[in-house]
Amino acid sequence: MAEKKQALLLFSKPPVPGMVKTRLTTERGGFLTPEQAAEFFKRSLYDVSELSMHALIEMQLENDAAVEADPSVDKVTYDFFVSTTPASNVELMKETYDAIGPWPMEVHYLTDKGATFDDHFDDAFRQLFDLGYEHVVSVGGDIPTLPKSHVIQSFQWLDYFQALGKPGFVQAPCQECGTSLVGYSHNTPVNHQSVYYNTDGVPALDGYMAKLQDRDVPCAYLSPVSDIDESTDLAHAISCIRAIKQSAAYQPGLFVPQRVLDWVDFMGIRVATPPNDEHDPRQYIDE
Repeated sequence: MAEKKQALLLFSKPPVPGMVKTRLTTERGGFLTPEQAAEFFKRSLYDVSELSMHALIEMQLENDAAVEADPSVDKVTYDFFVSTTPASNVELMKETYDAIGPWPMEVHYLTDKGATFDDHFDDAFRQLFDLGYEHVVSVGGDIPTLPKSHVIQSFQWLDYFQALGKPGFVQAPCQECGTSLVGYSHNTPVNHQSVYYNTDGVPALDGYMAKLQDRDVPCAYLSPVSDIDESTDLAHAISCIRAIKQSAAYQPGLFVPQRVLDWVDFMGIRVATPPNDEHDPRQYIDE
């Protein structure tokens, strides 16, 4: 029996007014104050963190049961990390999480460094690999509609590729040619350089795919998960969250981002679209 470690990495800034979700504020064409935008992000961060922990705990319990039934099965430990920058923000992140603790799992903290976002992303992954983690799956704090199954399937795909002897990559796109989830193994020949910080106008998702193709790295695709930057993103997420809430009564395994939903209701936010009075041209086909 081998012992392995795998990590979920949440890449985030502290939920400080003026630092997060500024495109939701009136100063940037949105409808929220900086304080309201930060409160939304904090609640989203909490929901994504809890969802991720539930997924890790579910996998941990499954592995514990498998090891107990068959001692030859590899023992896996799943850990939850938050990475932020600069180092002075780590205390703010701790205070943010401690404010509503205790959490279902221990929260570990990292400080990522670099000149670009790509450097920071590489640094955070590298730190975890240097600590002996086999797989790292990273998500952001602004994706409250992330399915719990995405987290579980990400680690399953990385296990599958590793078992084939060809370490791989897993991703879930966002709605704008970027990514909401990215994961790979310690020996996957890939990094984030020139993916988010590039001068050629190549979208992040395409940048990853080009790297994987050039290096013959197997990859897995999970359905898109929208992040929330603009007011229209928030409107879409609110409609989805209400649908998740209603469906959860009948569909096991759904995680309801209740903190975000409670904030939406407290704020009195309602999603609306312009009335559609266009006639369906199919009526003429029917005639």
